[in-house]
Amino acid sequence: MWLSTATDSPYSKWQCPDNVLLVPKKVKGSEMGGFTRILHSGKPDDLMDEMPTFVVDPLPRGMDKGYVVLNRPWAFVQWLEKATIEEDCVLMAEPDHIFVHPLPNLAHGSCPSAFHFTYIRPSAHEKLIRRFYPEEKGTLTNIDPIGNSPVIILKSQLEKIAPTWMNVSLMMKNDPETDKSFGWILEMYGYAVASALHGVQHILHREFMIQVSSM
Repeated sequence: MWLSTATDSPYSKWQCPDNVLLVPKKVKGSEMGGFTRILHSGKPDDLMDEMPTFVVDPLPRGMDKGYVVLNRPWAFVQWLEKATIEEDCVLMAEPDHIFVHPLPNLAHGSCPSAFHFTYIRPSAHEKLIRRFYPEEKGTLTNIDPIGNSPVIILKSQLEKIAPTWMNVSLMMKNDPETDKSFGWILEMYGYAVASALHGVQHILHREFMIQVSSM
């Protein structure tokens, strides 16, 4: 199953239809199956009839401290708890991801797959990371240089990781020094640390995604 979280903002609404209307024509035959939008607005919007959508609640007012991305792990927690999910494996993507070739299932057994983000460097932030990943858990090399998207992972693994991902991200946001250092990629570090806390390491695929800014 192919998933993307979204808000009901005009910007998010502009991005999401590309996933449903344009991409399937190019990725026919993909192993990742159909698309579902997880809408964390708490209420249906005017795109409900255009794409499969599962509505969940946003975080309580003020909890995200203006960092709307914190709703992403909370959205996955709710979806995993409430949705009827037949697939064993899920692809976490984002509204601005455009897939132009059939996507194979890059995960292998219990090893999920993820894109290698060169700007996620746990060892460069050891003091901060150790606040959330204590030394008794192991070396910082256990923390993959990844975010939560794009990631292909077993549903059973995500069920364990998602609540920890949410809690670690919230703790990072509430730690002023960590918040300042990580900025907009804080929640990506949250997912990487949460995965390591559960002993889950990812197969890294640089070809998973092309970043336009790095071309």
